[in-house]
Amino acid sequence: MSRPVLNILLMAPLLAAALSAQAQSAASTSSTDEIAKYRQMLADGNPAELWEMRGQELWKKKAGPSQQSLEQCDLGKGPGITKGAYAELPRHFKDTDKVMDLEQRLMHCRITLQGLTREQASKTPFGSAGNPSDIEALVAFLTAESRGMTLAISTRHPAEKQAYEIGKKIFYYRAGSHDFACATCHSVDGQRIRLQDLPNLTNKANAQAAYASWPAYRVSQGEVRSMQHRLNDCFRQQRFPVPDYASDTITALTMFLAKSADGAVMNAPALKR
Repeated sequence: MSRPVLNILLMAPLLAAALSAQAQSAASTSSTDEIAKYRQMLADGNPAELWEMRGQELWKKKAGPSQQSLEQCDLGKGPGITKGAYAELPRHFKDTDKVMDLEQRLMHCRITLQGLTREQASKTPFGSAGNPSDIEALVAFLTAESRGMTLAISTRHPAEKQAYEIGKKIFYYRAGSHDFACATCHSVDGQRIRLQDLPNLTNKANAQAAYASWPAYRVSQGEVRSMQHRLNDCFRQQRFPVPDYASDTITALTMFLAKSADGAVMNAPALKR
């Protein structure tokens, strides 16, 4: 066998591998571009608007044993003020002397204003086909009230600072059967699962883009999903025990993520795969 022929045979596997990698890269880029185009086409008619409208109705509707609306609920800017409130959550509340995120605070208001029990106030936190969630509708409405506003998360109060530090530890904590942490998927550039990009949340620009678009309407599920749902699902995928709804664990992690995205312009509820 001549040397030129031998060289070609030896190089063939390397050439095939290079072409395969190039094809995979092109396919990946093509898929990402097509998903972006799909989201753009749907953006003008985001179904989350239906959740927002229902949430606004629920906000004003008298309910519970006390037959009161939520219009006097204080989300941090004063009773009944919804504009811009989500863009400053989580935050410390004097009346409870604790840091609360939106869903914790909603639960508190439904209990104190409407007279619901904790079990009633947290019933059906996440909707499914034929079983809609009032909580997700309220979250959609209140989140939309901060659309276009700048995320401004305070860590001035000692409790806020403590929540941030606990959330940071949770983000980097590795455990479970797969020895995963939040950071396993979200602290490296260019990672993805199937067609889902995994933003590097240690990069401020990525953290801002990701956080500012949640809650979101998920096309694959046909539901608006809150930040609580998103984080619970991450714990499930890490093979961790799923935290209780509206737990301090979720609030602390949300505080860390929100502060990491400080200065972002809110664009939620957005549209997701």
